[in-house]
Amino acid sequence: MFPHVFQCSYNELQYSDGFPLKGKWHSNFFGNDNPIVLELGCGKGEYTVGLAKLFPEKNFIGIDIKGARIWTGAKESYLSGMKNVAFLRTGINLLQHFFEENEVAEIWITFPDPQMKKTRKRLTSSAFLLLYEHIMQPEGIVHLKTDSNFMYTYTKAIVEENHYTILTATENLYGDLVDDKILSIKTFYEQQWLARGLNIKYLKFQLHHLENIVEPNIDIEPDGYRSFGRNQRSQLNANQ
Repeated sequence: MFPHVFQCSYNELQYSDGFPLKGKWHSNFFGNDNPIVLELGCGKGEYTVGLAKLFPEKNFIGIDIKGARIWTGAKESYLSGMKNVAFLRTGINLLQHFFEENEVAEIWITFPDPQMKKTRKRLTSSAFLLLYEHIMQPEGIVHLKTDSNFMYTYTKAIVEENHYTILTATENLYGDLVDDKILSIKTFYEQQWLARGLNIKYLKFQLHHLENIVEPNIDIEPDGYRSFGRNQRSQLNANQ
């Protein structure tokens, strides 16, 4: 029901004219040429809304497959009258159906499942990076924020293997980047990790459009703790 929340069935994408805002987000929704920033797996949209408040000169779109998660951020941004926020309910693997080439300037990946056993499902795997390259502007920026040492190490390795430009890399975000505005945004889930004494890792890098992305040939020690699953995160947030 919210006018800034969009969804489109797979059949509609495949057998109709496609998503109507593809290639037209600037002109037909935001009404400006400001950079478009995606948050992948946005959950309740805490980062989407928080970043949109910090950077009114950019447009933010939170993406998640679960509508119940999106509702929280959608309601807050709607009631606040925010004009630089939208939400999209879809799978991340379908991004090319919703965005045209060079339409996206930045991507945020916040606390993804590290998928330690399934490389192809990691949101920074070669397959996903190629997908991001397809919709991103040249030298587009990707941000990864994670509690997982496995995810951070893997992502840094694939970035270095393919000679992407690293802009920021830290294994202790709140100890190193003391003056960065993004530090003011802490999800409830993130606060749980900080309370347990775990460092938050942050990696910011630029993509270069490559025809082939090579996976790193390294052994990475699995995380020595159990990450919260999606259901646990939802329960934690419900008790916020």
